[in-house]
Amino acid sequence: MKTVCVVGMLLLTGMFGSAEAQMFQTVEPDQAQLLQTGPGKFYCPNCGMNLVKFYKTSHAVTQPDGPIHQYCSLHCLVEANPGSLAAARVVDTGTLNFINTSDATYVVGSNKPGTMTMKSKYAFADQAAAEDFAAANGGELVDFATAASIARGTLAMENLKIDEKRSKMAVKGQKIFEGMCQEVEFPEFASIAEAKIYLVESDACGPLK
Repeated sequence: MKTVCVVGMLLLTGMFGSAEAQMFQTVEPDQAQLLQTGPGKFYCPNCGMNLVKFYKTSHAVTQPDGPIHQYCSLHCLVEANPGSLAAARVVDTGTLNFINTSDATYVVGSNKPGTMTMKSKYAFADQAAAEDFAAANGGELVDFATAASIARGTLAMENLKIDEKRSKMAVKGQKIFEGMCQEVEFPEFASIAEAKIYLVESDACGPLK
């Protein structure tokens, strides 16, 4: 099981949107606000994707035990947090600052790429900015509750598609693991982000890109 986890980590970063050198969701590192802390702060705790690369769709919420978790997408936020999301925050696509989701207007289904979903969801603090974005890129304007409901309703279908991609890439991951990773006992990981940090810092698999 540990081997499977590590094999998956070798490939997760490049699974989505790799065809574009600079995706719409991506910002410069100094433009991204990371609310979570620790060695895994750059990675979504649910799927392990890079939060700077997928910053414009980032969401965050404080966990019941205290720490803030920051997610790459609304998909990952609702998947990892089945309870109330009244205190959740989201990146304003216009200003790149975090705002309360209760104050956000979402544009759902624009022609801009989605993160962990085929139906993109971008949030705006200013409704007029959301209207301009929708006029230029398509999509409908909804509040957070509606956007979250849409995300929850498509989780199962989206996860099937994600699993299909992962299963195909696992074959390549197995070859990388067998060719580059040392035969060591890997520790237990509490999240995908922890596994990614371990691979980078332990050098167990050599100089991975």
